[in-house]
Amino acid sequence: MSTGARTEPLRVMIVTDQYEPMVGGVPTVTRDLAAGLAGRGHAVAVVAPSETRRSRSAAGGPGQATVVDYRGAVAWPWYEGQRLGLLAPASAGRLLAAFSPDVVHVHSPLTLGVAARSAARRGRVPVAYTNHYLPLNVWPAAVRARREARRGAGAVSRARDAVFYAFVAGFANGCDLVTAPTATALRLLRGHGLRAPSQAVSNGVDLDRFSPGPADEALRSRYGLPAARPVVLSVGRLSPEKRADVLIAAMARLGSGGAVLALAGAGPDERRLRSLARHYGVADRVVFTGFVPDADLPGLYRAADVFAIASEAELQSLVTMAAMASGLPVVAAAAGALPELVHPGENGFLARPGSVPEVAGCLDLLCRDAGLRARMTKASTRIIAGHDRQRLLARWESLYRALASGADGRDSSTGLKAKVIDGQP
Repeated sequence: MSTGARTEPLRVMIVTDQYEPMVGGVPTVTRDLAAGLAGRGHAVAVVAPSETRRSRSAAGGPGQATVVDYRGAVAWPWYEGQRLGLLAPASAGRLLAAFSPDVVHVHSPLTLGVAARSAARRGRVPVAYTNHYLPLNVWPAAVRARREARRGAGAVSRARDAVFYAFVAGFANGCDLVTAPTATALRLLRGHGLRAPSQAVSNGVDLDRFSPGPADEALRSRYGLPAARPVVLSVGRLSPEKRADVLIAAMARLGSGGAVLALAGAGPDERRLRSLARHYGVADRVVFTGFVPDADLPGLYRAADVFAIASEAELQSLVTMAAMASGLPVVAAAAGALPELVHPGENGFLARPGSVPEVAGCLDLLCRDAGLRARMTKASTRIIAGHDRQRLLARWESLYRALASGADGRDSSTGLKAKVIDGQP
């Protein structure tokens, strides 16, 4: 695609309904995108929900976005920690006029995204939208409904999914460019009515920060990870859709002398998961680390031997990419977009979603065979190399420039034909 001769810095407004201090995948993606663009010399403004009903502005730190406009917000009732920002049409228009962006990049189709897209339309500013969500991410309680669906009681769940995709596809079709982090995620959108120009663009991973290396013994000790036994690490929010219960049940099949499972993260499902560990008799082999600061994450990955993820609701999985960049073999559920990252027999294994015996068998094999782990370490780092964060930032620059050029008097979709590239970032 031609992006013209423009080489001057861009002005990008990032609009997201999840941002720090909230912890999770979308806050990490949007924060890193803002910081990465600012670090490459572009002017960046972020619009995100406040922790309260009061709006406030915050200057970004070194390498961070120029400014974050936190809009007064109310709680989203179905997902702990999620808030809906309040942004009236007139206020959205003033924000755009004050910053004068070349492109508005929306990362969720909720209140702030709808207001920003409408204001950008009025101001003839091109809009890119990246979808990060599945129905299970919006309604975690739907995990129970999906289990019931296997017993013939899934009508409510199917209706809810239909409403979700009708809304998301409808929002996306009003944008100039739509992206999703994987080909799997993009095909899912297109299968539910997406017609706007679209591409798969990986979220990327910082390969300078996450890389193989020796374990930090002080960090290992601080988080209670043994040095003499294999450590199976799983990183993420402790909520039902992440299916950490499968990993705990699998530990009971590894035998008393087997590996230790480290669940790195916090969330509403922690009490239930601790109870399950006691129920299966593995409470002494399941470590709940609690919230792990960003600064400790690279060292935590290096302290592990295997990475495991049983989630069935992943449109990419930042934590799996970080694990691969750190040289870990991966045991994952064969669900969502995880098969794009995990190549069975090459850098890990895939198990049927929810299958405790299959997960346990894969973990047991990897924990017992150091040679196999070493071979898969090399494969993980090779596969993830195409998802380098700097490479993806350059791609975003190219896409933004194409959109901005279209806004300069031409159809903003020119040169942005719908494209799906399997397995490509």
